[in-house]
Formats: sequence, C-alpha cells, structure tokens
Amino acid sequence: MIFGGVAPFIPQYRQIKKKNDAEGFSLYVCLVLLIANTLRILFWFGKRYELPLLAQSMIMNVMMLLMIHLCVKVKNRSQIIRGPDRVFTDFDWKYFWAWTDFQSYVDFILVVSLVMSLLTFLLLDFVIYIEVLGFLALFTEAMLAVPQLLRNFKQKSTEGMSILMVLMWTVGTTPLQLDQFITTIQGLMIDSTSTLGISM
Repeated sequence: MIFGGVAPFIPQYRQIKKKNDAEGFSLYVCLVLLIANTLRILFWFGKRYELPLLAQSMIMNVMMLLMIHLCVKVKNRSQIIRGPDRVFTDFDWKYFWAWTDFQSYVDFILVVSLVMSLLTFLLLDFVIYIEVLGFLALFTEAMLAVPQLLRNFKQKSTEGMSILMVLMWTVGTTPLQLDQFITTIQGLMIDSTSTLGISM
C-alpha cells in the first residue's frame, strides 16, 4: 500500500532515463501529485487517518521530485541551443512549471507547503477548513491524468509515455475505487436499515 502509488512511475522514470527523452511525459502530473499529497499530509494534522497513507504521500512527493529532477536534467542536456534560464523567482507566469533548473521546482513546492502549513496551523480547529482541505487533496489527485491527456492531445501522440505506467494506473486504481464504492454502498445500506428499524 505504501509504495503502490509510486510504482506506476518507476517504468516511466526508467524509460526517460534509458531513452534520454522527457518530451512524452507531462511535468504537470508531478505538480498535481505534489500539491495533492502535500494537502493530504496537512489534512492528517486535522483529521488523523492511517499512517501507511501518510507515508505513501511522503514517498509520492519524493518520487515526484525525483521525476522532476530527471526530466529537467534530460531536457537541459538535450537542448542543442540553450535558451535563457527560466527560474521560479522570475515570477513569469508564461514559464510557470517550465523552469530550467530543479531548484525552482523545489522552491515553489516549499513556498506552497509553508503557506498551506501556516494556514492549516491557524485554522486547525475549524472543521470546515479541514474538510475542504481533504476534499481538495482528493479532488486534485483525481485530476492527475488530465495534464498527460492534454499533452498527448496537443502532440497528437503518446510517444515517450510508458504504456506500463498507464496500465499500472488503470489496474492499480480500479480495485481501490471498486472497494471504496462497495464500502460506501454497504454503509448507506446499514444506515438506511438502522433508520427504518430493520435488523440484518
């Protein structure tokens, strides 16, 4: 369970490293997962959940940083004519999340983490804030494939994208979603039978 989330990215990482080409992978997938898992980590302070899920979020953030580091290194190395450096502290939204140095990605995530940590510390006693934080973490993570789909649509190609990663996304999440659906339905059935006074 702890490593289940990062497992699909291992084939993609190996493919980028082997082919020395990161063009087929959208770095926005990393952004989505970094934000989602950072929010999930902060959600834990307001509403405790299982420790393996907390560890999974931390490990996922490390994996996404490793993916970004590799992609930036490969892109910089493969440029024939190197353009001007683009960094986070330029505050140029045209180059948001397309920076030329790894440190800019780290800086951005640190700023987001610090701002959200401070906000969570100040609003920790407000149940609505904590619930919204949890919802945003879940909703953001649910959007993880959207950046990759948009990139594939724009390029009219899936070249450079690991087929194994996509299969693992599909196979890995389908049983989990089915389990959550069944658990929810069972919970609703138990609630409705207890309200009607039916014993099972």
